[in-house]
Formats: sequence, structure tokens, C-alpha cells
Amino acid sequence: MKASNGLWRERLWAAMPPELAQEIDVFENELALRRRGKLEEALIAETRLRRGVYGQRYDNGQRHDGRATRQLAFPPDKPTKGPHTLWDAPGMQRIKIPFGGLTARQLETLAELAEEYSDGIAHVTTRQDFQLHFVHIEDTPSIMRRLAAVGITTREACGNTVRNVTGCPVAGVCRTQTFDVTPYAKALAYFLLGHPDAQDFGRKFKISFSGCRDEACGLAHMHDFGAIAVERDGKRGFELWVGGGLGAVPQQARLFTEFLPEEELLPVAQAIARVFARLGEKKNRNTARLKFLVSKLGIEEFRKLVAEERASLPFDPRWTDYLKQVEHAEEPRLKPPSLVRIGESSGEYTRWAATNVYPQRQQGYSTVTVALPLGDITADQLRALADIARRFIKDTIRTTVDQNMVLRWVSDADLPELHAALDAAGLAAPGAGTILDVTACPGTDTCKLGIASSRGLAAELRTRLAGRAFQLDEAVQSLRIKISGCFNSCGQHHVADLGFYGVSRKKGDYAVPHFQVVLGGQWTGNAASYGLAVGAVPSKRIPEVVDRITGRYVGQRERGETFQAFIARIGKAECRRTLEDLMEVPPHDADPSLYSDWGDPREFSIGDIATGECAGAVVPAVEFQLAACEREAFEAQLKLEKAEIEAAARQAYESMLHGAAALLRHRDLPFGGSPDEIVGAFRTELVDTRMFWDRFRGGALSNYFFKAHENTAGVHTEEAARQLIEEAQLFIEACHACYLGMAAAPELRSG
Repeated sequence: MKASNGLWRERLWAAMPPELAQEIDVFENELALRRRGKLEEALIAETRLRRGVYGQRYDNGQRHDGRATRQLAFPPDKPTKGPHTLWDAPGMQRIKIPFGGLTARQLETLAELAEEYSDGIAHVTTRQDFQLHFVHIEDTPSIMRRLAAVGITTREACGNTVRNVTGCPVAGVCRTQTFDVTPYAKALAYFLLGHPDAQDFGRKFKISFSGCRDEACGLAHMHDFGAIAVERDGKRGFELWVGGGLGAVPQQARLFTEFLPEEELLPVAQAIARVFARLGEKKNRNTARLKFLVSKLGIEEFRKLVAEERASLPFDPRWTDYLKQVEHAEEPRLKPPSLVRIGESSGEYTRWAATNVYPQRQQGYSTVTVALPLGDITADQLRALADIARRFIKDTIRTTVDQNMVLRWVSDADLPELHAALDAAGLAAPGAGTILDVTACPGTDTCKLGIASSRGLAAELRTRLAGRAFQLDEAVQSLRIKISGCFNSCGQHHVADLGFYGVSRKKGDYAVPHFQVVLGGQWTGNAASYGLAVGAVPSKRIPEVVDRITGRYVGQRERGETFQAFIARIGKAECRRTLEDLMEVPPHDADPSLYSDWGDPREFSIGDIATGECAGAVVPAVEFQLAACEREAFEAQLKLEKAEIEAAARQAYESMLHGAAALLRHRDLPFGGSPDEIVGAFRTELVDTRMFWDRFRGGALSNYFFKAHENTAGVHTEEAARQLIEEAQLFIEACHACYLGMAAAPELRSG
């Protein structure tokens, strides 16, 4: 039933909170003004982002999702008009699901919206949200109203806001938790939603909750505000971490306090929001996250400012009102506890139960993970899952940061029957929480910043690994693979055992899709450590990378040795040597398969480039020089491993310096040999002319170089050196991109 139906709209209005209904009306009016040319896109952009409305990559009606290339069937009354702007082509609607909590009715509404306004698929994100892709902006107010009628908002799902509050999907039923963090997460999510003190940020602000310290849980160490449940003298509170984040250059959070009493959770969060809004960067969005402010001020000064802000806040009853219900809060249970029935299971059930069933702390109940390959679930599957939920549980459904869903409070005797119902809906894939459970961002399917097909690679790896999943060594089965389409870490590649992010390289007249291989990250311990890239490998060879690295781990690990410990023991240099032959790209004629990406039959071509009469396969000097820069940045990692901090920092800086010089030489531009002269010429000839202007960071990567040059005489901590190495790797990637741009536009190749 469409939103234009008067009676239906009247009923829908009645089901929505009045203030939310009014906000959606305002947004719809702003869209109407924009269509009439009365509002500039720059003025409405933040408004629509705060409503979860994004532009997306649009590829002539084709979506390459890693499973198949399929034509999108848009309704005849919604013709596509070309990939020019958000107003001409479909975009994406993000849907905020605080802490991942859902009901059966909400699943049905998501199914209806996916079917009517999208391509029939809903996508679970790494922040426990849902996304609908290929949505027309004119339809977004109707989508918002229908979501609001069942208690879901898209408000502040995007934009410079407090994003979706995430946390452990088994909080409350976890066997190792300190206490259930669910009511605290919900209270903070709704307290800050629309709060006037959280509306003037320079960038997004991410919050998570963990019930225990040693598991992955809420990944506290990679958040702006990460809260871990702790108890002290019988009193509840939180170990609070601030200033973490992934992105292009990740940073571990700093410990704000070892114990924040529960009654201080909301006011301290409000105080932190006020400090961030007042002192955080506003002009340069590339340094506007909280992590940059914490680094700039230092954690002691940041604590002091927050304490002063907290002391000045007028009392708000919402700070503690919710605590009256916390002790007595219980989730509804549809059925009493029971024991698993013996002798009624198949081999398929046994394999599924081994990975997808988590026995709860409450005896006789289990939490079941519904594994969603690539995070996708169809409209029909959403309806089926809603029916299954009503049959076995009572509105205790959650999404996960692994892009899956869980059903909580399943009575154990129902597990075989539940498995059969999930299997009939195509939702009984085993392997949850194992190496099969590959996480991937949208990549080149729909993201404008995507370089390589993260979803295509994820689908290929899952298919290959699934074919031999139960023959894999037990140590390998527990590893995590995470893939991003570019270096921005939306797929969380930095905290994976095996992480990959998309880049490109030039070979002859062609661009070749590659992935940087990231090793050494740690998912457990709330994202305890971040990995570093060891080298770029063509996209089509990444499955072999997985086989080699895991095979070497199985064959050479010591008793009880974790994957992270193994990588640290053999060292990054040895890891790179294991993969070096895979990094070599043969000419196009020798192996054209490497020149296209997963799930996309087209060549990754940069266009036709004229060649000289000799027609010889001459490799430009700049390619050798940029390859040498990559080697230098990698050698900086090796120095860091040996605790040679200053030498590592110096090497990272020099890799950037030599990359800048390589581009200047390629353009035949005159410059002196001193670092100051190279930096000056690079700024004048390439940055000021916007020749070197990375499309991802709006020029920030050149600033990494300039900042490193200014600080050559500075003293570096281990963390600062590590960050400089990350920045150097990204700068060199931007040098590759600049060179590719010159190759695609010959008129830019000389001064």
C-alpha cells in the first residue's frame, strides 16, 4: 500500500510520535524546495545525511554483488535518469537499529520496504544497521514514515552525529559477561538522539558497549566512546575508553577511566559531546574525529576539560531515571527452558549447531546465529525470519557487527525444528564466527569510494572455504577475514586476522585491481590491536594468499600459538617473502584474468594510451620508483618491529619524499634535490594545481607528507611512528592514483 493513499497515511501518522512525524514532514518539504531549485545541495546535504540518505555508486543499472550480475528492475513509474547526482539516480537509505534490537513486525516492515522501494534485498552493516540500496530520494520520506510507525528511525544514521550505538549481541545471555549492558546502551542511544549538545560535531561519533573485556563484544578500543562493563565493591560501572577509530589511519582508544559509576554514564557522555563539539576540528573533516582531539590535547587535559564540563551541567532526570528499571529488566521468553532432543539431528544440523548455536548462561536456552553471506537478506527471507521468530521466540532478535542476525531465548528442545525452518528459508548456512564468516563493505558494488570489489572477493573466499570448511585445521577455522573496498576500513580490515583493502596498480596500459594484505590485527580483546599492510596482491590472487598464509600457520605454529603470535614471531619480512611471487603482475596478453575484478567481467582498464612506434614494453621509471617507495614504507615496518622507533619514522618520511620526487620527475618538472625543494615543488606543481588531489580524503594525504616534513626533527613515540607508517602507505597509494590519472590523461603528463 503506497504512502499516497490518504487513509493509510492518516493511520500511519497516528502510529508515529508527533515530533518525529513533524521532522519527516520538514525533510519532505526541504526535498521539494531542492527539486524546485530553492535550496542548494550543499545546504540540504547535511540534513539528508542526518536522515540516513546517501548517494551511491551507480553503474548503468548493473549491480555486481559477488553472486551474479543482475539487471535492476525499477518500477516503470521510477525511471533511472543517469548517474549524475543523488537526484538523478538511486541512492542508499541507512536505517538505525540501536544495539541491533528488532521485533518480528519490524522485520516485516523492512521486507516491505526492500521489496517496494529497493531491489528486494536488505543489507546488515558492521554497525548493526540496515541499508536499502538503489532507493530513489523522492521515496525516502515514505520509507521514514513507515519505519517510524513500527518504532524505527533513520535519524542520525549518517552525518556528523552520534551514529548507531553498537554492542554485544549476546549481552544479557552471555556466559562471561560482568552484567547486561543492554539497558545502558539503549538509554544512552536515545538520550543522545537529537540532543542539542550532540548536533555540532565536525565529524561522526561512534559508541559501543561490551559486557566483558576479553571477547570481541563491542570492540571498545576502536570507538570514540567504548564502555566495558565492570563492577567495583558490588557497584556497577564502566571502564571507559575514548578516542579510538579505524578509518584510513587507525588509532587505539585511550583509557579515560577505570571505573565510571553507572549513574555517571549519561552525564559524562554529554560532557564529552560538549567538549568535542566545542574544541573538535570543524573546517578540515579529515582531522575532525575525536581521536585527533584526544591526541592533540593529550588524555590528561582531555579528562580535565570533560570534568569541568560535567561539573557545569544542569541536572537532567534522564541521567538516572532509567536505572530504576535496570535491575528488574528481563527479556520476554516465549517458551520454558528445555533440553536438546537426542537422536533427531542430521549431519547438516550437527555442523550448523557446532558454529551457530551459543548456549546461554540461562540453562535450557540458546542464542542462534542466522549467518547472512555478505550481510544480505531478501524480502522473502525477512518475512520467513519474522514467522520463525514468532514461532520460537518473542521479539528477541538482534543484528550483529559481523553482518549477521541472532535469535535469543530459543528453548533448546526446539533447536532441530528451528534449524529445519531456517533451512527451508535458505537461512541455515553454518560457519558463523568462523573463517567462513567473511565481513565486507559494499566496495565497488555501490560505494563511490570503492576501488576493488570487496563483496566479490568475500563471496569467492566464502565459496572456496565452504567447500572444505570441515577439513580445515581447527586453528584456521577460528580466524577472521575482513575486507574493505578502499583504505577507509569500513570492512574493519585493521582488526582482522587476515585483512584486505582495495587499491589499484598500473601495468602497461592497464589498471589492475589489487588488495593490500593486512596482518597482525586482533578481533578479540575488544579489538585489542591493529594490523599493518605487508604488500599489494592482484585481486584474483587473494584466495591463494589466504591459502598460503593459513597453510604456513598450520604447518609452522608452535603448540597453543595464536595467529597473531605466529605472525609476530615470523615477522612481517617473512610474511612478505611468502607472498612476493603473487605480487608480480604478468602482461595483459599472458593472463588477462588478472585485469578484471571479482563479480565484474569488464576489464579494469584506464583507457587506451598511445604507444610509440617501437611498441616495446617499456616500463616507465616512475613505476620502479613508486615500487621502491612501497618497499621503503615496508622497511619502516620492519624497523618498528625491532623497536628502532626513530629509524622507522625517518624511513616512512623518506618513502613519502621519494614518492613526491618520482611524480615530479615523471612530469619533467624542475626541482632541487633537497627535501625542502622537493616539498616546495610538490606543493606548487601538484597540490596547488590539484593534480595531486585524492578523491578519498580531499587532499589530506598530501598533508600527511607536509606534516611529516615539518616534524623531521621531532621525537616519535612507538604509536606516532606506527601512525606515520600508515600515513606513508596511504600517501604512496595516492601517488599511484595520481600517476594513473596522468596516464589516463596524457596532456597532464608533462609540465
